[in-house]
Amino acid sequence: MLGVRRFIGSRTGQNLLALYGVQVANYVLPLLMLPYLARVLGPGGWGLLAIVQSFAQYLSLLVEYGFVLSATREVARYREDRMRLKQILSSVLGAKLILALLALGVTAFFAELVPSLREDRRLLWSGVFWGVALAFSPAWFFQGLERLRFVAALEVFSKSLAVVMIFLLVRSPSDAWWVLFVQGVASTLSSGVAMWLAWREVGFAWPSVASSLEALRSGWGLFFFRAAVSLYTVGNAFILGLFVSPQTVAYYAGAERLTKAFLGLLEPLNRVFFPRISHLVNHSPIQAGILAKRVVKAMGIGGGLLAGAVVFLAPWIVLLLLGPDFGESVPAMRVLAFLLPLIALSNALGIQWMLALRLDRPFNAVILCAGLLNLGLALLLVPRWSYMGMAYAVVLVEVFVTFAIMLYLWLTGKSPWLLGGKKL
Repeated sequence: MLGVRRFIGSRTGQNLLALYGVQVANYVLPLLMLPYLARVLGPGGWGLLAIVQSFAQYLSLLVEYGFVLSATREVARYREDRMRLKQILSSVLGAKLILALLALGVTAFFAELVPSLREDRRLLWSGVFWGVALAFSPAWFFQGLERLRFVAALEVFSKSLAVVMIFLLVRSPSDAWWVLFVQGVASTLSSGVAMWLAWREVGFAWPSVASSLEALRSGWGLFFFRAAVSLYTVGNAFILGLFVSPQTVAYYAGAERLTKAFLGLLEPLNRVFFPRISHLVNHSPIQAGILAKRVVKAMGIGGGLLAGAVVFLAPWIVLLLLGPDFGESVPAMRVLAFLLPLIALSNALGIQWMLALRLDRPFNAVILCAGLLNLGLALLLVPRWSYMGMAYAVVLVEVFVTFAIMLYLWLTGKSPWLLGGKKL
């Protein structure tokens, strides 16, 4: 009991609690909206919303550019150097402004090619606004400093307010655009206040073109990783929408949304230990390996228990949260349940450990192969098994990712269980 109190009182414990607060905003609050939106919008309207939201998440990843990993790592390394921190903050902001302009161009291009994006222009541009606003959050800065409590509280408050507004404004399928627009406003407000806090911490500096381009160059490796990951994670509803109707997309998107809500229970563990392990790798490699082993075990066990719960409870979860019109989501949800232990392990070994060791290149190679494999499997399986084919494809890809990471670490002697060829 004393050990638990000591952990909760520590900086890592406080950050873990803060990140669980953020998870409430990112997963639990949307889950509270899900029963209402699924019934008000219906499978067709909700499926169209899922397609646009998936596209907006692509844009968000473009603008965010993997700075949540690369810039967090840099802040953790230079946390005692105020001038260096100001430079990092300025250059990342400049890079995101450049990328936001690129995102607008990408939207204008795809809006003319994809029928689902042309169907409701207000919904599309509300999604663009939400995705770009979400990407401008400077939470990465405070995560690198391991001081997340106030920023986390701010995110929870703004997103809670957005949920209330959505319940008030969305009354029919034609109101779907309000869902993304209101969330975009909430992200803009919380990001603005958090940015002001960051400037108060280290001072303001105008981003220069040179420093912004340098941030893009240095963050390219992890952006490449995030972009490849998106090919088999956030973009599946969009990819599926290229082959089937919005109503059919809704069956898959509902199952995916519910399953990943369970994964959100493990995400704080994944995020809170990344800066700590990155710091220990440079100062105490043995301790870094010990901590990484503990995180891998905790994530694996937690993911396995959650998967069992999802498989058993899927019919009741779907009926309660999506309604009787979404019964076809149950088999997809049971298949997607296998993602929980697989993603938990691949995140712990890949993001927590490989990126802390700066093994960006082999990690990116695995992820790129996974993204291409996902597209190939989608082309092969979706025409035959519709949305269930997408579910099978996603799980098979995650099996590949998890075992490829394990195999690389073991063969190179860089597993957290092996350091310098010796067992810890």
